[in-house]
Amino acid sequence: MTILLTGSSRGIGAAIAERLRADGQAVIGHGTASGIPADFDEPHAATALWRAALDEAGGAIDVLVNNAGVFEANPLDDPDWLAGWERTMRINLTASAELCRLAVLHWQERGVGGRIVNVASRAAYRGDSPAHWHYAASKAGMVAMTKTIARGYAAQGILAFAVCPGFTMTGMAEDYLASRGGDRLLADIPLGRVADPAEVATTVRFLALEAPPSMTGAVLDVNGASYVR
Repeated sequence: MTILLTGSSRGIGAAIAERLRADGQAVIGHGTASGIPADFDEPHAATALWRAALDEAGGAIDVLVNNAGVFEANPLDDPDWLAGWERTMRINLTASAELCRLAVLHWQERGVGGRIVNVASRAAYRGDSPAHWHYAASKAGMVAMTKTIARGYAAQGILAFAVCPGFTMTGMAEDYLASRGGDRLLADIPLGRVADPAEVATTVRFLALEAPPSMTGAVLDVNGASYVR
């Protein structure tokens, strides 16, 4: 099984890569610290990544895991608000859409099935802070895209799933918790703690390798019951 994993250098992505490789899966990573470099803020970077990964894989990719993303504050009074919105949308949603499109076309051309796992966020359903409209909207777009892919291509064996973590103990989450008053935010999580990246990785592994086909279109929450649907 060959898996293309974006954002594999740190945090959740690094945990996913470790978990999949521990199972003996061939993981092609993406990121500046490890894997194939690609700046998703640049047009066509996702396409270049796909082509490089396909070449490294010998012409066949079985699973795509879209994990790369940014979480950057974008206050309403920022004169560059639109630029911040467009940057987050390009990195979080558009690049993921480009890769999903290429994966679906690849599997259709080969006449085989494949799996997509999109790492979204509880913000897709719950929303986020006033400085993170763009982040919540990008993650909601990922969820809607996942469901659309699942409905459109299930008959061809092309399956799509999404994972919606809440706060996860990565450097990105630690900074945000500190800036928003960590104790108050933790009080909103019934479990009493944020998720460990390994918990998200276990969920992604299940969807990428084991989830039954009838689960296609499912969105799994990993948020300590801080938002339940």
